[in-house]
Amino acid sequence: MNPYQKLLNRKRKWTPVQVEAGKVKEGAEEVLFRALALRHMELPVGDFIKDALTTEVPALSRDILLSNITDEENHDVALGYIAKAYGVDEQAEAEALKLRQAWIAHPDHTITKAMVAERAIFFVLLPLFRFTGDAGMRTTSADISRDEQIHVATNSLVHTELGYNISPSLDKLRKATINWVMQPLGNSQDKYLNKQFWLSSSDRLMYEGKAPELADTKAGRMPAFFEHSNVNLPQYA
Repeated sequence: MNPYQKLLNRKRKWTPVQVEAGKVKEGAEEVLFRALALRHMELPVGDFIKDALTTEVPALSRDILLSNITDEENHDVALGYIAKAYGVDEQAEAEALKLRQAWIAHPDHTITKAMVAERAIFFVLLPLFRFTGDAGMRTTSADISRDEQIHVATNSLVHTELGYNISPSLDKLRKATINWVMQPLGNSQDKYLNKQFWLSSSDRLMYEGKAPELADTKAGRMPAFFEHSNVNLPQYA
């Protein structure tokens, strides 16, 4: 079995649900508004993959790349439900849309842009939701995270097979994006409210492909049916 098929077989279908707003970690309110505003990147990442499919991607990768586009649409719906429950900050929304445009306009290959956005931006925002967000954010981010692990593995395989490189300017855009999200945080004793903790995690994911300091997410709080309202529980096929 080829590696793309193995990744496709790992997928689990899930359906986003409208969640209720709950209590978030004190001090994380503003950074969560910014992280949530970057949901506007989900559909462009799907578009990056669509664009990649019009180029010479490996034939064996086409089925999973098409499936990943559907996932991004699902993520957009799920994060939209969180935004509806939690609310949005209009300034953060406007600034996130400008960042989105910068990613769209960047000249690197679309598969490379998708890989960097998912590996070094989304993989930082999802743990942020899990460690500082409410019940709905935690469960939704856990489901999205399972999908994104498969997306990053797929895009990394395609990126490597095609011999692409990550340009210094794309890395600079990645740094600008994650710095913008984490800007409201300071030098807190609580690592999940510490700006440098999250920036370092993004750097390590970018340059090493892993961030051991985020290993706690493997044991991140999963929902228990007796703890939460049914609307905050995910629905699986």
